[in-house]
Amino acid sequence: MSDVVIRVEGLGKQYHIGGPQKSYDRLGEQLVDMVKSPFRRTSKLLRGQATGATELDETIWALQDVSFEIKPGEVVGIIGRNGAGKSTLLKILSEITEPTEGYADIYGRVGSLLEVGTGFHPELTGRENIYLNGAILGMKKTEIEHKFDEIVAFAEIDKFIDTPVKHYSSGMYVRLAFAVAAHLEPEILLVDEVLAVGDIAFQKKCLGKMDDIAQQGRTVLFVSHNMGLMQQLCQRGIFLQQGTIAVDGSMTEAVNTYLQTLEQMAPRDLAERTDRRGVGQVRLIKVEISNGTYASLSILKTGEPAHFVFHVTGKVPNMSCVFGFHDGQGRDITWLDSRVHGPEDTLDSNLGLKFVCEMDQLLIWPGRYSIDVRIIGDNVLQDHIEGAVFIDVADGQVDGRPESYREGGGGVCLPHRWILPT
Repeated sequence: MSDVVIRVEGLGKQYHIGGPQKSYDRLGEQLVDMVKSPFRRTSKLLRGQATGATELDETIWALQDVSFEIKPGEVVGIIGRNGAGKSTLLKILSEITEPTEGYADIYGRVGSLLEVGTGFHPELTGRENIYLNGAILGMKKTEIEHKFDEIVAFAEIDKFIDTPVKHYSSGMYVRLAFAVAAHLEPEILLVDEVLAVGDIAFQKKCLGKMDDIAQQGRTVLFVSHNMGLMQQLCQRGIFLQQGTIAVDGSMTEAVNTYLQTLEQMAPRDLAERTDRRGVGQVRLIKVEISNGTYASLSILKTGEPAHFVFHVTGKVPNMSCVFGFHDGQGRDITWLDSRVHGPEDTLDSNLGLKFVCEMDQLLIWPGRYSIDVRIIGDNVLQDHIEGAVFIDVADGQVDGRPESYREGGGGVCLPHRWILPT
């Protein structure tokens, strides 16, 4: 086998953006528009409405001048803010889309899991799609039959294997899609962050399978926003920033640089942040933090009260707020979800366009934390900002017990008591 399984050289991908799409009632109208188009472009230049081809064509480079090589058996994590070009890169490597410039050579059989149900035909049953995907990978029927029972058992859909996949739930879709991609023995596995669709138990099963794949010497490219998971699975990290490679080194180095860039962006007005996901009917515009005195703070103390206020732009049905703490290595510490109700939760008709989360005691270790925020409404993700705000947690006490900074990252403080021998 060659010492390189993926070679990317000068890769670039350009997309046309903006401007409403035109519709034509007659062929004549389309021909007239084609004739007029060059004159409109010239007119824009003469009037100073555009200074070059980029502004005329309203284009954006999702990737630009990306080059790297990956050797057999490497497990590589690709990270970056939303819109950095991660998914575009995997789509090019999967030959779903073609690059605008440069090239990507792949030596080996590729299995891709980029979206829920990638490569599935909705009218075919689960059984038929397994055989279809295997054929696309170049496998013989006997090879697929040898893996068939294992795939169905892993996906846990044996009762529905002969049902058209268009009737599957999103969870069933992703279970079967991952099982097919992981078990049909591709030499190179490309995984975009689709595991978030499945339940926790299935995610753990998937991670175990990916670890098995890596141990077998197969090559894995993995995109995720879970930095702790990336450091657990990947030895090498590629950090993409605005479509170019900012770091190509150890996973720890890539994660540290990525978190530093998030921290640099945090002081900006949240309304101006463009690195966000969601449909955007409602957006997060401000986060206020205090210790209960309603004075805005950036430093809290372990064991003392903490109040978090999330300001949004509007309301949609069934709206909720979810936010999570991440330590200095990007690992999840804890998540708080307004959809999970407690007996002390209240409704306030005078609250306005904001969510308020109050804690009598901040039960996390002293250290520096980033906070990701998601606004959910109308049964879809409305807005998601990574590193929306950063806070420092100073030494404090939990039920009179001192809690101080611990080397190696943050964690949760558990109120407790000891019974000691005399």
